[in-house]
Amino acid sequence: MTQNVPLMPKATATWLIKNTSLTFKQIADFCGFHVAEIQGMADGEVARGIKEISPIHNNQLTYEEIKRCEADSTVMLRFSDHATRMMVKEKKKRKTSKYVPVARRQDKPNAAYWLLKSLPQISVFQIAKLIGSTKATVSSIKDKTYKNFASIQAKDPVLLGLCSQTDLDKLVESISPHHDKDDIKQPD
Repeated sequence: MTQNVPLMPKATATWLIKNTSLTFKQIADFCGFHVAEIQGMADGEVARGIKEISPIHNNQLTYEEIKRCEADSTVMLRFSDHATRMMVKEKKKRKTSKYVPVARRQDKPNAAYWLLKSLPQISVFQIAKLIGSTKATVSSIKDKTYKNFASIQAKDPVLLGLCSQTDLDKLVESISPHHDKDDIKQPD
């Protein structure tokens, strides 16, 4: 099975079953299904009532690609260049935000304080981005005007689980290319 699947794969598979002479394996691999499920669609047992959608009209396949695969049952269908470009663009757009459990959210000020003490040249924006806090919170910690500043303890954000060691290392390298990750001052 391929990693990329067409939009509305059952509707696309139904169209390919009814309008082409492709093998069930070719359709299954292209649409991301098991061959038995494609067989069930052809028999009318699976995907009843699904409206067919042409992958040619969606610019996911070309007529020439379908003819090429109909002629040789061993080759696999390939998405059109347009569809491939759109998939790559969509993958680049998706950026998952990292989830911080509720129990760890109160540790963000501690991590920000640790970063401010151990890396004085780091910007407020970089800290906020690294640990997932706001710039206002980090700024108030830096200015020592944070509402609960007296109870903040400097704690390593990696040990708190707010960032990974590789992310912290990348940040240290971006601050100064000559700065070594071993040069991070450990707060008292």
